[in-house]
Amino acid sequence: MTARTHPNPLQFVAYCYGGYTLPTAMREWVSNDLAGKGAAFRSVLRFTVLAVLLVAPFLLIPTTPYAHASMTLPILIPFVYFSVALNKVWRRHRLTMSGLDPDLVDARARLRDAGERRAYVERYGPRK
Repeated sequence: MTARTHPNPLQFVAYCYGGYTLPTAMREWVSNDLAGKGAAFRSVLRFTVLAVLLVAPFLLIPTTPYAHASMTLPILIPFVYFSVALNKVWRRHRLTMSGLDPDLVDARARLRDAGERRAYVERYGPRK
């Protein structure tokens, strides 16, 4: 029997919200999920879905749209704001939990900015 390289749906949901660390056979998938292209967007989307699920019952209360907005937006806006603000911190934590290097979060940016960094060093010398 070969080891799975992707989580099943139950593992995926538990993994997304920090309740489960995936097995070592799935480290490549975890690395791509937390540090690959679109990782920041996926992270924010997962927490936005959670926030919407938390406030959805308020929408079942029969009232005006203004009252619905006044009940849900004070919860949704900070939730999404903090998921964006703490995105890198959360992804670094998740990489560490999975036994991976937390600096993978910035690997794509370092690769993208390598030329600019090289030009800076050539012009001004290395940082001290």
